Amino acid sequence: MSDNNKVKGFFKFGDFGNYFVRVFQKPDPNQKSNYNLRMMHGINKISIVVFLLAIIFWIVKRFI
Repeated sequence: MSDNNKVKGFFKFGDFGNYFVRVFQKPDPNQKSNYNLRMMHGINKISIVVFLLAIIFWIVKRFI
């Protein structure tokens, strides 16, 4: 196995990573969606952003 494949394998998240990519993409107009699914993805977007901001704030506060 080459070094390039090892790096790609390390950062491969499978379904978990694909979900984050899918949540932040524009919805597919050909795919049927309902109100509950849109709200769930909206709340997940907010949760992810708040979590990342909290981690950044914690790191800045801890080391500065």
